[in-house]
Amino acid sequence: MRVQTMPRLSLLRIIEMNLGFLGLQFSFGLQQANMAPIYSYLGAKDAALPLLQLAGPMTGLLVQPLIGAMSDRTTSRWGRRTPYFLFGAVLCSAGLFLMPLSSTLLMAASLLWLLDVGNNVTMEPYRAYVSDRLPDDQRPLGFLSQSAFTGLGQMLAYLTPSILVNVFAFNPNAVDSHNIPQTTRFTFALGAALSLSMILWSILRVPEVPLPPLEQAALSKKSKSLLATVREVWDAILAMPAPMRKLALMSLFQWYAMFTYWNYVIYSIARSVYHTSDALTPGFRQAVLKNGEIGGFYNGVAFVAAFALMPFARRFGVATTHCVSLLCAAAGMLAIPHITQGPWLFFAAAGVGVGWASIMGNPYVIVARSIPPERTGVYMGIFNMMIVIPMLLNALTMPLYYGPLLHGDARNALTLAGVLMALAAASMLLLRKSAGAPGPESPPEVAARP
Repeated sequence: MRVQTMPRLSLLRIIEMNLGFLGLQFSFGLQQANMAPIYSYLGAKDAALPLLQLAGPMTGLLVQPLIGAMSDRTTSRWGRRTPYFLFGAVLCSAGLFLMPLSSTLLMAASLLWLLDVGNNVTMEPYRAYVSDRLPDDQRPLGFLSQSAFTGLGQMLAYLTPSILVNVFAFNPNAVDSHNIPQTTRFTFALGAALSLSMILWSILRVPEVPLPPLEQAALSKKSKSLLATVREVWDAILAMPAPMRKLALMSLFQWYAMFTYWNYVIYSIARSVYHTSDALTPGFRQAVLKNGEIGGFYNGVAFVAAFALMPFARRFGVATTHCVSLLCAAAGMLAIPHITQGPWLFFAAAGVGVGWASIMGNPYVIVARSIPPERTGVYMGIFNMMIVIPMLLNALTMPLYYGPLLHGDARNALTLAGVLMALAAASMLLLRKSAGAPGPESPPEVAARP
């Protein structure tokens, strides 16, 4: 248990401590918007895309729980979480800079593993850092800021290629010898700079508070071996709070749907709006740019919705808020395959944006209020397992039925994503009471805590 009271921070300091999330989420946005096209430029088939994206779920499954547990036990002179921020940011920046220089599928897939290891080394210690650094009544604002920067960072990542083309007159059809556009190279280089600089800004402006001597001494006595860390993760899984366990079904549907959406939305737009399935055509490159615009739009919606959903959650409860938000995302995903005119895609993307804002905030409400503070890092890592296992299942199963059941058509994959997102919304009804339905047992300040 936390034995010291954290000093309150000003709004500016809370924003500054979360600026690193802007760089981190710019990196994630680049992956979501560009990895599938990069693989296609290098010759990958549509059905193989989830398998080629295996680095994300695998590193999340293996790295985040271990890093979370290790950061809980760390007692370095720089703090518990800071060493992981820095190491992860360096790996992430290296992966981003090198990715668009890939000449083969093997090179691109290998760099994705490097990039995802960097992202995952940073992610859960960062979430735990917010929980560590803020007093209880400021945690909602801290996590809300992370959710907002998620929307802003990914919005900028999606929009940058279109800005380069429409504002700075980059040629969208200027490609290198491996068919990778110049806009992609420039955008990834920008992401590499942002990822490292924003993390550095956060830790320099809002450093960690040193642990009290008693807590420092207690942590120093704990074993930091890999075996002890694995045992800590396993013990935490066995002792997992009931609200976390109840999130498993929702997470299965929700993240299988999101992984499907990210992998196939460009291919669906290419077919329905630009009438092509060939990744080497100008029409496909236009679909990539259009997806960047609607991706930027839905992340912009998520940025605004992150603030708008907080009073809604206080009034109606976290579970109900998340249920309605997921239904908005389901409606958007179901609509996209049937849209043949580009402007109408933005209406569908708005629904995805509302769902995305809730996904990046409300489940953490349930988790943060149900876990012991001294095990925040390990439980944030374990919760991430509920995110990456559905993605891993997607990567392993989608190639098996993409052709036979979905007829090799990305529009059918988007329809599947919409159905699964609706099932995720339905599963939240099972959590209404324990996750904060409005009423005396769930006061507003608790119901809104990420």
